[in-house]
Amino acid sequence: MTPFPLIHRYLAIALLCVAATAQAGSSISEVSDTACNTMRQQGVMQKDAPLSCAQLRIVHFSYLDFDGKLRNDGEIMVLAAVAEHVQAIFDTLLQRKFAIARARLMDHYRGDDVASMRDNNTSAFNDRRITNGKTPSLHAYGVAIDINPLQNPYIQFEADGKALYSPPGGSKYANRLAVRPGKAARPGMAEEVVDVFAEHGFLGWGGNWDAPIDYQHFQVNRALALRMISLPVPEARSVFHAYVERYRQCVLGGKEQNRASVQASCATSVERNGQ
Repeated sequence: MTPFPLIHRYLAIALLCVAATAQAGSSISEVSDTACNTMRQQGVMQKDAPLSCAQLRIVHFSYLDFDGKLRNDGEIMVLAAVAEHVQAIFDTLLQRKFAIARARLMDHYRGDDVASMRDNNTSAFNDRRITNGKTPSLHAYGVAIDINPLQNPYIQFEADGKALYSPPGGSKYANRLAVRPGKAARPGMAEEVVDVFAEHGFLGWGGNWDAPIDYQHFQVNRALALRMISLPVPEARSVFHAYVERYRQCVLGGKEQNRASVQASCATSVERNGQ
């Protein structure tokens, strides 16, 4: 039997890669009346929600799971004004081969944030209060994203200093080094993509907080969120685009040699200026 020529093998592999890439993609859709009613029935959208379904969008995207398999079922709901940038975030995560466990809308969990975290679900909009508080969470405005909660846990500290991890399995990721001597590399950790979220306006990262610490959490600041929900979608989108551009121009003009320092400085500066 004549061996399959090596060049043909390479060509076959290349065609398979092209086919897989061709299947990947992202899009943005409006929230239908049916989807809106489902959210209300499942407790994801409350009667006193700070915004309407017309102000939300669903970003559909492809991603690589932790087995390296391409998945085309990613969905995340966000404020319409930020949807294009969220789409770009997840397109970039795919390009970087950043692993994501799953991304389902919160109606799959009846708005239960604990259940979503336990399922290691990446999510955004959920009309709820902040953890252990009465103030509406930025998730209720569709401007906060939680990514891979297991690899990026939420950590509270008791009075005696004891750390409580949510989800509980996240305690395995207390050490935040993705690469450690003699141990397998750990994908899906938020530190790898802080710059991607910042590049698209999500300048707040819970991993920078002192207590609690929320490694999974990326957000837009509250003042900007309140301004955007008060505006028609096209105007709100323009406001957010301008906000993102201010950050990008700051980074481009940064004088520090360390890029991470420049990004942190610019994020602080733009955030302080609020809207």
